[in-house]
Amino acid sequence: MANFFFFVTLSFLLAHEMDAVRRSEWHVFPGLSRLKNDEYGYMIFTIIHVPLYLLLLLGLFSDGGRLNYSVVIGFDIFCMVHVLLHVIFMKHPRYKFNNWLSWSLILGAGVAGAADLFAFRFFAM
Repeated sequence: MANFFFFVTLSFLLAHEMDAVRRSEWHVFPGLSRLKNDEYGYMIFTIIHVPLYLLLLLGLFSDGGRLNYSVVIGFDIFCMVHVLLHVIFMKHPRYKFNNWLSWSLILGAGVAGAADLFAFRFFAM
C-alpha cells in the first residue's frame, strides 16, 4: 500500500486532536488562552477544526480523488514541526500533555510523517 505511512500519520494526528480537546489545548494557544470562560475556549477550538479539516481534506483529494502529494508532503512536515511545538510549550503552566498516551500520539504523528517523507523520497515512482 503506497500511502500507508501517510494514513498512519493522519490517524495519529486526528487521535491527537481528540486528546487535545480532553486536555484543553486551547489554554496554551496565544489568544485562546486569554479567554476566561473555558466553555468558549472549547467551542472556538472545536469549531476552528471544522474549516481546518475541510481545507485539509479538499487539499488532499483535489487531484481527481487521488492524493495531492504536495499537500501530503506539507502535512508530513507539519506533523514533524508539531512535535517541536509541543516540546516548546511543555513549560507552559497549563500544558496537560504529560502522559504516555498523549506523547505516543504526538510522536507517532511526527515519526510516521518522517517515515512517509522517507518512503515518498526513496520509493515513489
